[in-house]
Amino acid sequence: MVEQIKREIAVMKMVSHPNIVELHEVLATRTKIYLALELVRGGELFARISRAGRLREDVARRYFRQLISAVDFCHGRGVYHRDLKPENLLLDEAGNLKVADFGLSALAGHARPDGLLHTACGTPAYVAPEVLGGNGYDGAKADIWSCGVILYVLLVGALPFQDENLMSMYRKMQRGGFLCPSWVSKDARKLIGRLLDPNPSSRITIASLVESPWFKKTSPIPSPLLEAVPSAAARGNGEDKDEPPEALNAFHLISLSAGFDLSPLFDQEPATGRGTRGGVMRFATREPASGVISRLEGLATGGAMRVTKSGARGVRLEGAERGRKGRLGVAAEFFSVAPSVLVVDVKKDGGDTMEYRSFCSDELRPALKDIVWAAAAAAAASPGDPPAPT
Repeated sequence: MVEQIKREIAVMKMVSHPNIVELHEVLATRTKIYLALELVRGGELFARISRAGRLREDVARRYFRQLISAVDFCHGRGVYHRDLKPENLLLDEAGNLKVADFGLSALAGHARPDGLLHTACGTPAYVAPEVLGGNGYDGAKADIWSCGVILYVLLVGALPFQDENLMSMYRKMQRGGFLCPSWVSKDARKLIGRLLDPNPSSRITIASLVESPWFKKTSPIPSPLLEAVPSAAARGNGEDKDEPPEALNAFHLISLSAGFDLSPLFDQEPATGRGTRGGVMRFATREPASGVISRLEGLATGGAMRVTKSGARGVRLEGAERGRKGRLGVAAEFFSVAPSVLVVDVKKDGGDTMEYRSFCSDELRPALKDIVWAAAAAAAASPGDPPAPT
């Protein structure tokens, strides 16, 4: 944690820009470090959208230009933010955007010999698909994807990729499957499509982005007081047929998770289907995959079940005895979404549903309970955490 704070301080000293929160001073005692930051009184951009709905295109363009100016400045100095989202975009009293929170940032010098970064970090709904692929990623291109998600949120008032199942959401990202409502202009839709290109090699660069028709379009400087387009619900009627599919203030829990804090993802009723989709039990853990697999193998002692590898990042448990509908099958898939944080999806992969419910409640949950990453435990442990790798 100390090394991470030192890195954040070093990065913030490198990026003095009108659209980046300024670090004024650093004070330290034997046990505490104090950062004196620029006072930004306007609050989060996220809160403003949540209250009022989507933004008019001229207002969204103004904020987006300021965001890209700040991101381009960072990239020019070899700094990659890696957690760009509306919650980390603040507004000053004049309505100017300020990028904040460089706690997950990386420097170009942190790349491995292949020239890529390898730490999967950020906030799930805003993370580029290649960040989670395990083969390394270009920090600049990953930031560009996040900017694309932000632009969509500004114009639509909802996320481009949403699903109750975290893994399904990432598969949607990998396919690039999203829809733009009819009120979004043609030029804006085209730009968003190029920003949210799942192939980082063909994803638009900042140099091309700033030359795009939508970005270059001139319009009067909008007033901060007239920047929102209220949803039909906010207006008290249902006349707007193009209302967003889901408002920001109803974002899924996943999208609201802090960067790399996925502790709330443990579903309380995994097998009944209530609160989950398809009987999936999902939880976050700081245990490595090998540790989780050891727990699962422990369930197989005595010959009641056997454990086999399933795909590139999963295992499968299968009952030795045939039940009412054949052998019970349970699949577990591991997904690294942040430094030292693993998300595990467990679901029925064969056999009887009642047997699966019984297995989850009587055996699986007790075996995994003490490795589930609870928020309070994580907060208590964090001061001694090792620095995140890159």
